[in-house]
Amino acid sequence: MTETARRIADAPAADRGLHERIGLSGPQDELKRLADTFDLMLERLGRSFDGQRRFIASASHELRTPLTLNRALVEVAVHRRAAPPEVRQLGETLLEINARHERLIDGLLMLARSEPEVTERSYVDLADVVEHAISQIAPGAVAIQAEPGEAPTIGDPVLLERLVQNLVENGVRHNVPDGGWVRVTSGTLPDGSAQVVVSNTGPVVRPYEVPLLFEPFRRLRAERLSATVPGAGLGLSIVRSVARAHGGDVRAEPWEEGGLDVTVVLPGPERISRT
Repeated sequence: MTETARRIADAPAADRGLHERIGLSGPQDELKRLADTFDLMLERLGRSFDGQRRFIASASHELRTPLTLNRALVEVAVHRRAAPPEVRQLGETLLEINARHERLIDGLLMLARSEPEVTERSYVDLADVVEHAISQIAPGAVAIQAEPGEAPTIGDPVLLERLVQNLVENGVRHNVPDGGWVRVTSGTLPDGSAQVVVSNTGPVVRPYEVPLLFEPFRRLRAERLSATVPGAGLGLSIVRSVARAHGGDVRAEPWEEGGLDVTVVLPGPERISRT
């Protein structure tokens, strides 16, 4: 009983391991009743987490339809030849707000999808994922440096691509106005684990603020003051969920002069095959 409870408590995510049961057999004594009660509690907690994820996914799907319709109607109004400048300006503002809501919905859907443990897996080299993710970033004021070393793992290619893309986009978005850069590296650790590290220049992050970076909808000081900051506040939350769903984890280390090193470590193919 103690070993089962410890495995569940040590799981990297709150709902990971809730499928386990003690399944104690024997006479109906005090220990058996305690074990059965513990199993019943795990079952109810598991149903609660599953229901929460289904609600997020269903609500997000339902919200996408009116947002798509709103965008189409505003675009028609804005691009009319007879539309006055005031209408065009208002329309562009509404389109920006609508796009922000669409990103939020997409982030919620991705978060709901990434939290359960991955069941469909295939061989993935994170070096290829890094190269593809960087190619999707539009050229801008932030210089992007890539050092994609071989980093094999096994997992869902779509989720792993989203993980790296979110890391790169986060490094570009939260950067300095001039002379900023983002460096993305991948490689294999001595124990065979695959690693991706995204480093960037940016604002100063205090050590006690680091855990907040991975919480949904949490923003740091400067970002809380502006509603125009792009993103939905889900980027690193999705990164953490995807990493943990693949049996890995993520950590962030701030620099004194500003910026972060964000490191994702995933099990290598050999370790996965042994488990």
